[in-house]
Amino acid sequence: MNPILEVERLGKSYGGQTALREVSFAVHPGEIISVLGPSGCGKSTLLQLIAGLAQPDAGEIRLRGATVASVSRLVPPEKRRINMVFQDYALWPHMNVYENIAYGLRRQRTPNAAIQAKIGELVQLLRLQGLEERLPPQLSGGQQQRVAIARALATQPDLLLLDEPLSNLDMRLRIEMRTEMAYLFRQLGTTVFHVTHDPDEAFAMADRLVIMRTGAIDQIDTPQACYRRPATRSAAMLLGAGNRLAGQPTTSAGHAAIRIGGTTLAGIAPGAAPGIAAPAAELLFRPDAAVWQAASDCRNAAPDARLESAAAAESATTATGAAATAAEPPAFASPEGAIFSDAAVLRLQPDPDPSAPANRLPAVVVHSVFEGKHWRVLARTEDGQKLSFLHESMLETDSRGCLVLPVSDTFLYPFES
Repeated sequence: MNPILEVERLGKSYGGQTALREVSFAVHPGEIISVLGPSGCGKSTLLQLIAGLAQPDAGEIRLRGATVASVSRLVPPEKRRINMVFQDYALWPHMNVYENIAYGLRRQRTPNAAIQAKIGELVQLLRLQGLEERLPPQLSGGQQQRVAIARALATQPDLLLLDEPLSNLDMRLRIEMRTEMAYLFRQLGTTVFHVTHDPDEAFAMADRLVIMRTGAIDQIDTPQACYRRPATRSAAMLLGAGNRLAGQPTTSAGHAAIRIGGTTLAGIAPGAAPGIAAPAAELLFRPDAAVWQAASDCRNAAPDARLESAAAAESATTATGAAATAAEPPAFASPEGAIFSDAAVLRLQPDPDPSAPANRLPAVVVHSVFEGKHWRVLARTEDGQKLSFLHESMLETDSRGCLVLPVSDTFLYPFES
């Protein structure tokens, strides 16, 4: 099936500031694409170029195979068969709901009977019955948004553009509307290009995510794949991995690993090329991925028998001149008994076995904050680095223990200042 939208090596600058560079992707019929990124990443510029509100400095945009934007060509917005729902909905304040929805159809000189039929269908789909005679100021935020979506869908565009459509709604309405929109667009088979800074909104709606940073694409994949294997440190942080700890890269039982203080933690390195030099590394994980254990439980955790022999072999080769002896690990030692690599590199390794033992990271509680469903606990590692995790109850300040962290939720990246 041919793509509805093709973006090829797109670039845009404003003065000396690069807004987009070498951006390429395609959108297929019926697909919902969510572009996710922080402020200043280029997502709004990308949307403006696709809409025809600006002209690229490099590359081109094709709709249904026809070039609509390049350095030498710019097809105006009204000739692109695309519609857009703006952040503030942009409803005509002097027109009632019916006339707002009918606006595009009237410009196309659609017969009145067809207009009535189409509006009747959209009013029912978007739960606007009984509101047809109201003016926009008489509507709630959620109702105004439904009217804007109905108006955009009325002319059956090839592509629907959504510019952060939920940002003006309160939290309850945002959750309600993102679910409704995802269902509606899939029911109608609408092709959607959606821009947001909210990961939850993107997860709820998208078939694929386009994660952007500083004018370029970090990752394009399904929401599930991006969540499980964020390709870059920035993508991981954007998708909730707010804990960021610096350490020394190493390997453990055939997997990428990091040494923090006196503890080695195995993990996955989704963005590392094989053999890439990394004199320093970072561990990222989500606060809800870690489980707290008291100090006594950490000390009593059984080491992984599969790694004991490897750890012993490493100990035997240590240049001490003395006979190798079995040493009892310190109280908070990682149960993996990791082997350290002289190469100090992050290597692209296969995903760890789901049955691999979890990491244990020693920590000291600093403070607990109640957030309703849970407590958010602020803590520090042995070497003084700050982190947070979630717990069902308050933990006393200065409580000692360890965070149990699955290897598959331990993301490792080359260090970035």
